[in-house]
Amino acid sequence: MSDIEIRRATGDDLPAIVAMLADDLLGATRESPDDLTPYRAAYEAIAADPQQHLIVAVRAGRTVGTLQLTVIPGLSRRGATRSIIEGVRVHTDERGSGLGTQLIAWAVAESRALGCQLVQLTSDATRIDAHRFYERLGFAASHLGFKLQL
Repeated sequence: MSDIEIRRATGDDLPAIVAMLADDLLGATRESPDDLTPYRAAYEAIAADPQQHLIVAVRAGRTVGTLQLTVIPGLSRRGATRSIIEGVRVHTDERGSGLGTQLIAWAVAESRALGCQLVQLTSDATRIDAHRFYERLGFAASHLGFKLQL
């Protein structure tokens, strides 16, 4: 997939990113691609934080994938730094092309380069296909997650 460029997202990528976030059953209920105002504020905060890496995959000038990598220093695991992969999305037209694998490989390599000892991610309990995908890439379902809506 040498025709894919993986780079930091810019504000110009927001419409495509938000459209991908909204392009499934879960995302359709929680995203609002018609109003980018809250996403622009979030993007500015992400762009200003050196521990945040919002990236896009671009093919032929078109944004076709995205993810966010967050680096977190910690005390547990003997002071290990970890990264968290969030918001992995691949455009509908690109699913099954290997792009998701390429995005995760980028995130793992970048995590290593940034000195992380652990890469983790969460996936909604209903995303069974995503769970199989992550397991194929070597991730283990090791924890039970909890959320509190504020």
